[in-house]
Amino acid sequence: MKHAEFDDRGNRVRWTETPGAEPARVYLHGLGAASAVYHAHIAARPELAGRRSLFVDLPGHGVSDRPEAFGYTLEEHADAVAAALDASGVTGAELIGHSMGGAVALVLAHRRPDLVSRLVLTEANLDAFPPAAAGSSGIASYEEEDFVAGGYARVLERVGPLWASTMRLADPRGLHRSAVGLRRGSDPVMRTILEGLGIERVYLQGELSGELPGRERLEAAGVRVRTVPAAGHNIMFDNPDAFVAAVAGTDLPRATA
Repeated sequence: MKHAEFDDRGNRVRWTETPGAEPARVYLHGLGAASAVYHAHIAARPELAGRRSLFVDLPGHGVSDRPEAFGYTLEEHADAVAAALDASGVTGAELIGHSMGGAVALVLAHRRPDLVSRLVLTEANLDAFPPAAAGSSGIASYEEEDFVAGGYARVLERVGPLWASTMRLADPRGLHRSAVGLRRGSDPVMRTILEGLGIERVYLQGELSGELPGRERLEAAGVRVRTVPAAGHNIMFDNPDAFVAAVAGTDLPRATA
């Protein structure tokens, strides 16, 4: 396991990695998740073999530190990832970001373009203040102290075994602040960043999640949007073959285009 300090108090972001050729692939998890749990089985596939791969846990999540005096905004998460990549000597990486991790990847590409050469986003948050049905909205609907005191436990009971398995590892205060920061969005907002980037961008939308709002405008801006069949929000579990194809840069099955 490797680590790098991400603030002036000695707190550390941590990650595991596998050796291989550059450019590195950097995997970023969603809200209440952990990178290796969601992506190690993908990086291990033969189609992706031979490339350096980093599985970064964002502050407040997984094995990374969870300081109380930290904002957990998208910008702060992105800066923590930048600290990890700088410490690893990584530049021009391919970022594979799921949900909130995709939003963090976009902000990182905006703030540190030297670190990012390609984006593969899996149902990444693109807009501020998502619908009430979004997971971040449910967490952010609590006041912070109410969430820490009891809301966290109630959310864990509702979210189902998959998400709960990693959410229980997240710091309640960091989880809540991350959800609030995700709902607030970035400046410029994530969708605007995505449309304006000049690098290769792939956006995966699960068929079961419905149509991606603003798809035509994203495609007009050069974003490769793909609808993945038989998949919901967690495409890497629901349809790993299509997910691997997107990360590898090969065409998805015709039925998904």
